[in-house]
Amino acid sequence: MTESITTHLPKLADQLGTTITIGGKSIANRLWLAPMAGLTHSAFRQVLAHYGSCGLAFTEMCSARAVPTENPRISPVFSWHEWELPSLVCQIVGAEPEEMVIAAERVEREGFFGVDINMGCSARGMIKREAGAALLKTPEKAVAIVEAVRKAVSIPVFVKFRTGWSKEIGPAVALAKDLEAAGADCLVFHPRVAPDKRTRPPYIDHIRYIKKAVSIPVFGNGDVTTPQHCQNMLERTGCDGISIGRMAVARPWIFAQWTTGFTPDDNIFQDYILRLATALEQEFDPIRGIKRFKLFMAYFAANFRFGHSLQAKFATAKTMDDVRRLAMEHIKPDMQLSPTPNMSLYNL
Repeated sequence: MTESITTHLPKLADQLGTTITIGGKSIANRLWLAPMAGLTHSAFRQVLAHYGSCGLAFTEMCSARAVPTENPRISPVFSWHEWELPSLVCQIVGAEPEEMVIAAERVEREGFFGVDINMGCSARGMIKREAGAALLKTPEKAVAIVEAVRKAVSIPVFVKFRTGWSKEIGPAVALAKDLEAAGADCLVFHPRVAPDKRTRPPYIDHIRYIKKAVSIPVFGNGDVTTPQHCQNMLERTGCDGISIGRMAVARPWIFAQWTTGFTPDDNIFQDYILRLATALEQEFDPIRGIKRFKLFMAYFAANFRFGHSLQAKFATAKTMDDVRRLAMEHIKPDMQLSPTPNMSLYNL
């Protein structure tokens, strides 16, 4: 590569590389994989595990209505490998305490590390169902869900939530206190308002207010793309750790980089694509597999100065053999990296 693909900050590794206890369970480090629809499925997590050092991984968002009857052998989202379970959290989304309890009980029976309650998704479908970020409009229902789930399961209960529906931090602070009182073991906070698109920067300092309001661990999330961004979030907010999403998809070895000082070699981008192709081939049928691969390409291509061109080349792939051929032909050590991701590709 023509630019360094690692900027290791020893202080960052010291901050992120320490253990943390959530709900009485120990986690190896403080850098976690955020849940992302269509992306954090079992195939990607298999590749992620190869590079190592992800403290805790979260599944894709799973519908609480579907989880009780889902078949992991065929479900595209509610599926896993047994070896993942000690450090895998299942995220569920729903609108009513009763459905969330039944889903959480299934999650516990299957042996997941914990259950994560989604109060952050602002997709139109979720809002129409009064789930996800819509729960921030009815905090009493949000709290009732956490309280009901807490009473139903013994595994750690996480809550992922946003600032709310306006940039005023007061309601989010009040909700954080109530979520803790209801029994949440950890809060993962994304400091954007629900209507915001990703092109608007997050209100990083909002994380500090949430952290000060509660005694349980608080993890920050949102636009962490460099070691400097990560360290800035930790130091400005006092949060207990970081949950990363899109950057983890772009460079899944980032967990090892930031927590242990791992230095990837120049072939790691090609290695990633080849491993991902194999994992998708193993986990999905050919049509689903290639569709999911193309979701990844926007994030992967954002690594490079000429990412649009690279993405266009891979858009022609019809099979995983095409993907492998294109990877061997076009992903080379001398490609020009962007210092930070190309946001025009990255903001999907």
